[in-house]
Amino acid sequence: MSAEVQSARPLAGRVILVTRAREQAERFAALLEEAGGQVLLVPTIAIEPPESWSPLDEALAHTERFSWAIFTSVNGVEMVRRRLAESGRGSEILAGCRLAAIGPATAEALRAWGLRIEVMPSEFVAEALVDRLRPLISSGDRVLLARAAETRDVLVRELAALGAEVTEVAAYRTRAATERAETIRTALVAGRVDVVTFTSSSTVKNFAALFRPAELGRLLGGVTVACIGPITRATAAAHGLGTQIMPEEYTIPALAGAIAAYFEHRRS
Repeated sequence: MSAEVQSARPLAGRVILVTRAREQAERFAALLEEAGGQVLLVPTIAIEPPESWSPLDEALAHTERFSWAIFTSVNGVEMVRRRLAESGRGSEILAGCRLAAIGPATAEALRAWGLRIEVMPSEFVAEALVDRLRPLISSGDRVLLARAAETRDVLVRELAALGAEVTEVAAYRTRAATERAETIRTALVAGRVDVVTFTSSSTVKNFAALFRPAELGRLLGGVTVACIGPITRATAAAHGLGTQIMPEEYTIPALAGAIAAYFEHRRS
């Protein structure tokens, strides 16, 4: 690619800090690089197996009990898939369940596994998913919710209020990734970072924990903050970080597009 063509791309010369878990960051990084950005991948979150597989194994051994299986992340789908594969089983285990996904990436992961999605909200947050499920959930329905440990309890609380019996099991857990904290600090001190991106509340909390409160505001002075959606934006605000970029659709492609559009507008 010629230097002239490269410089014409909206993120040319921009350094974007990606805090997303390494396993999830490849697509995001590729989209930013296609727009001319230089990606600094420094995860503040790591995905790990749950403390015990027993609750998930027990639920997956008796999926015939469940009317619904709800997935709220690609990680949840992938960890369930891997766990079943280790015992020689596959997506047929969930074939008798009605399936709901919180957003398009999660839905696509389920479809790639050969499953049909019945419900996906137009706004990719737990509250919108509950609204879509409200007319479909009957009192006494048993719901399998395989997701991250220690997650917001909106789904469990609201589904229980509808009369559903919710079995919530940890398919994975997240931990703060601090291994490359000095890389983040060095880049910010040097003024090398144009944008810091947050794709979950956990990425915000773990990022903020790397710095003293007063230090965080100083180091991010002049840095654009991009958040994937309103829940993440609210968490950023709670840590004193104002969000300049948030896409209308709360997905990774939309976030990458919003970042590119923001700098294209500034340039024009």
